[in-house]
Order: sequence, then structure tokens, then C-alpha cells
Amino acid sequence: MPDGVQRAELWLAPLRGVTIRAFREAFAAPIREAGFAGAFAPFIPANPGLRVNDRMLDDLAPFPSAGACADALPVVPQVITKDPASMRELLKGLKDRGFARADLNAGCPFPMIRRRGRGSGLFQTPDVLERLLAAGCDEMGPGRFSLKIRLGLERPDELLKLMPVVNRHPLAVLTVHARTAKQMYEGGCDLARFREIAACSANPVMYNGDVPFPVDLKGRPAQDGDGGRRLMVGRAFVRALGLREDAGELLRRYVALSQAELSGDRPVLGRMKELLTYWTEASPRWRRLWPVAKTCRTVDELLLLTR
Repeated sequence: MPDGVQRAELWLAPLRGVTIRAFREAFAAPIREAGFAGAFAPFIPANPGLRVNDRMLDDLAPFPSAGACADALPVVPQVITKDPASMRELLKGLKDRGFARADLNAGCPFPMIRRRGRGSGLFQTPDVLERLLAAGCDEMGPGRFSLKIRLGLERPDELLKLMPVVNRHPLAVLTVHARTAKQMYEGGCDLARFREIAACSANPVMYNGDVPFPVDLKGRPAQDGDGGRRLMVGRAFVRALGLREDAGELLRRYVALSQAELSGDRPVLGRMKELLTYWTEASPRWRRLWPVAKTCRTVDELLLLTR
């Protein structure tokens, strides 16, 4: 690990459809080798009338298989909602199952999510965001609820204007993706705006957005005034996995775990192809295989390519 990375606290980002339970277990060794302190799980919706059951929390539970990882990575569940009462129900269910932390997704940039007032759509209803933060901190306890958010919906100064609201709540961490929702994942991150937010935050702050892997701290924003950093890493780490010599072996492990929880070849293939789209961005080997991989119709066909 490069010099200085030990000073960074790394967390795996919640990538919907990617950093799920089977991924976290199949790639547990590389995740720990990379120095991640834990992972934020992809969000769970909390809609009005929610009744918590084990099935909706399957992604958070250990695999029942005999080969399950004994040394599981710490996982923080994430919720997406605009309804404080439903969120409380979900948080109670999480606590009943032993989770001491939870996170609110107020940054998802996808139009279908934000138009419904969830994710980054909460920028349009700061009163709802405040009620969610109050309910989360009350239900989980001070320092056990966190917020993941962007710089703004359309302008990079929107979160800065909301900081008096955010600062009223004792969060475990404030994670900021240094783009607006309008940018999605395009264009550059605004490090200067992130530093302004970190400087006025009453809570610990974590940076998210185009963090390279292996992590290079040069130019990354420091927090806490002592050079300490909290970084959330997602896409770059997933891409880097495809460069490993044991990538094929790890992929086969991912296939086996996915087959244990999904029915039929089609959903397993969909999951694997989602991962391979990341790997083709970084690895010449997988880029060469991709034209064949994307046409595979059975899991066995795909597994032949991993040998």
C-alpha cells in the first residue's frame, strides 16, 4: 500500500447492483487487502406502509452457505426515502437485527429517483430532509446515523446553504460526492466547494467522487485540520479488480454465490455482465473478451471465458 494510505479511512461505496452481498463476500480478500474499514450497502427503499421482513434485508445478512466468509466486512445499511415514519420502521428492523449504524441516501442523481423527492430530490424539500435527519439520529442514537449527499441538485452551492440544517444533527459522518446531481457522474469534481463544506461542518466529513485506486492522496482534500482523510471509493476499486491476476477465480466465486441466491442463468448473467462493464474500462484482457462475454446465454459459456 502506498505511503500515506494508512492515514486514510477507506469505505466501499454503495453501487446499486454491484457492491451487493455476493460481491462483498466474493471479493472479501481484495477488499480487506485494500484496507477498507467497511462498506455502505446499496440503498433499501422505505416507502409509506413499510413492513420490515427478512427478505427485504437479505442483502445485509451473511450467506447461509458453508463457504461463507467468517470474517465479514462491517456493513452500514443505507435507506432511501422521503417518509420519516417509514424510515423509523426500517431503522427499528435494522436495530432488531443487530445493526448499530444506518445511512440516508440524499444524493442519488437518477431522474426517476429525484423526481419522486427521494435521493437528491430532497434538496427541493429541506424541511423533509431535516425531519429525516432528526428521526434517524433519534432512532439510531447520536453518532450512529449518517448522510450521503451531493453538492447540490443543479448548483454546487446548494449543500453549503443547507449546512446549518445538517449541523443541527449529530451524525456519524457526512459523506459528500463532490458533484451536483445534474452532473450525474460526468464532469469534474469541485474540490474547492467540498473544502468549504468540510470547513463549516459540525460533523466528521467523508469525500466521495473520482477517488482513484490504488488510492493516491495527492490533491485529495484533508479534513480535521491534521491531514486525516475519510474517503469513499467505488467505481475505481471495482474497475481495478479486473486487473488482478486472480480476477477469473474471483469472478467464478462471484458466480457461485450469485447462483446460490438467484434462480436461473439470466439474472446471474445480468449481474456478471454489470461487473464486466467496469472491468472492460480498465483491463485490456476483459476488453478483448467483452464482445463474446456480452453475447453469452448461459453461465457455463461465461465461465469458459474466465479460465
